[in-house]
Amino acid sequence: MALAAAAHAQAPARLDANTATATQLDTVSELTAAQKLTIASKRPFAGTAAYDAAVGAGLSAEQKTALYAKVFVPIDLNKATREEIMLIPGMTRRMAHEFEEYRPYTSLAQFDKEIGKYVDAAEVARLRSYVALK
Repeated sequence: MALAAAAHAQAPARLDANTATATQLDTVSELTAAQKLTIASKRPFAGTAAYDAAVGAGLSAEQKTALYAKVFVPIDLNKATREEIMLIPGMTRRMAHEFEEYRPYTSLAQFDKEIGKYVDAAEVARLRSYVALK
């Protein structure tokens, strides 16, 4: 329980591309004017893969990492494909396997507990900020 509280408290701020306002998106220096228009015209995105296809096309891995740290569509823990999980900046194949291994998740506290077996509380908080249960 303490890990869950610590993870939640340390989660970095990140805009959800499906709900961010135009004003909020304007604060993200990594977004081009064209990307902002794409987000506005294509949302709600069906999932992380749709967001990546629309906004991430043509970006280098470094550009995606910088942008997705600030604007992302959270992955659905129980339904995300391996490819969607791998869109989380810093994700490794081993950690993606761990995300999948514990499905179905019944709560984010379960996510904190299971993923906390492999990484410290700060990394659990960072990873948790990219996920959702829908």
